[in-house]
Amino acid sequence: MTAQISGSNQSPVKITAGCLVVLCSENEFSDTPSAGAATELDEALGGELRKLAVLEKFRSKKGQSLTLTTLGRLPCQRVVLLGMGPTADLATNDLRALAGKATKLASGFGATSLAIVLPPSLAIGTSSAAAAQATTEGALLGGYRFDKYLAEDKRNPSTVTQIEIVAADASAEELNLAFQRGRNTAAAVWRARDLVNSPAADMTPTILAGVAEQIAKEAGLEITVLGLEECRKENMGLFLAVSQGSVEPPRFIHLAYKPKNAVKRVVLVGKGVTFDSGGLSLKPNDGMLDMKVDMAGSAAVISAMAAIAAEKLPVEVHALAACTENMPSGSAYRLGDVLRSKAGKTVEINNTDAEGRLTLADAITYGLGLKPDQIFDFATLTGACVVALGPHIAGVMSNNKALVDAWLDAAKAAGEDMWQLPLPERLQDMLRSEVADMRNTGERWGGALTAGLFLKTFVGETPWVHVDIAGPATSDKDVGHTIKGGTGFAVATILTYLRRLAAA
Repeated sequence: MTAQISGSNQSPVKITAGCLVVLCSENEFSDTPSAGAATELDEALGGELRKLAVLEKFRSKKGQSLTLTTLGRLPCQRVVLLGMGPTADLATNDLRALAGKATKLASGFGATSLAIVLPPSLAIGTSSAAAAQATTEGALLGGYRFDKYLAEDKRNPSTVTQIEIVAADASAEELNLAFQRGRNTAAAVWRARDLVNSPAADMTPTILAGVAEQIAKEAGLEITVLGLEECRKENMGLFLAVSQGSVEPPRFIHLAYKPKNAVKRVVLVGKGVTFDSGGLSLKPNDGMLDMKVDMAGSAAVISAMAAIAAEKLPVEVHALAACTENMPSGSAYRLGDVLRSKAGKTVEINNTDAEGRLTLADAITYGLGLKPDQIFDFATLTGACVVALGPHIAGVMSNNKALVDAWLDAAKAAGEDMWQLPLPERLQDMLRSEVADMRNTGERWGGALTAGLFLKTFVGETPWVHVDIAGPATSDKDVGHTIKGGTGFAVATILTYLRRLAAA
């Protein structure tokens, strides 16, 4: 992440930038125009901006853009009007998407500097600080590219290296905090995207553990990485069974941030299957093509830790990731095997492609040993969740109403779509086994729910939230601040939630 962020409250007609983007409300060029930045720029340009808007039928619809080259009449080289749509419906995540589009537009022009002019806070229904943070996140993430495997002549990095956020009615103190949090969030999401987008051969459990060690070194975190023998001593029978089909050794990662003034202890567990073939329950070719992303949960919790430490939040946080490949071989775990978990529960295997819940169960049990006040897990766990909620919404399940309500409020503020799903006890019968304490999968129907029920049996009474990110962990196209490929989903909500917990 190379672009630098700064803020100002100066008049848009005085801003020097390769590209000046003004977020416009619907009435910006109506018969009774608002006294906004676009009107001020139009006056400085002798009415040319309004004429062009009429000619091009610019109506400030959400995402609609209009560009005018200033030809030296203003310090900026180009003015871009970017429609916000109905401001009554505008959310902070709309600002992220608009800012991401602004960065893409500026880069398309070859501009190295970008200024984004925010409307007054009353016009967008949120505080200027929240708007500035969301804009910072969106602008930085809109410049994301994953091109390390492309030839030099095929790479298309963002040209934008300087971004200025113009918020007329925010104090310098508010802006500085907003920029700091926006930068930290974007940097963590950026890193998570890189991890998810990396080919499985270049993001093995050992390599991912090395990344975690580097983060720990940079951020001053404690880290423990358990290898095969250490995991055996921890009695992680479910996790190790998944790993035994691969020649790649497993790694159990434990990152810890322990401030002296901690008000709470939180454990974050991320699914870390760096490649999922399905094991002996082998996936078809198309189902395996994007299985490098099956470690997106671990990417989220590991990447968030650097931002948590940078902000010195008074919350003790532990990030856990049981990292392995799920591969078919003569040593792979088999259908009908009965495995013993770290918690002592036995599990009959009726589908080796339901491996994520096995690795999470042992990781959750390890996490409970840390005596947390709250525990969360994040996993690309079930295709059933995508069927239920589509590709953009994460499914959330919990055993604690107050905790899940606070989590969903944080998700809304962070601009990540999540929806609570139930944990109906009636479906627990689907997991019943005649030879073990339970099976690892139920029947076809309600697959996301039975996966959640499986995990719930290992959590006990500890307040817990399960987040199934199978859909939104990746995107099949560029939209706003989201780039095709790994999205870094859940990082922003983790940080927003912990900031609120620290301030409570």
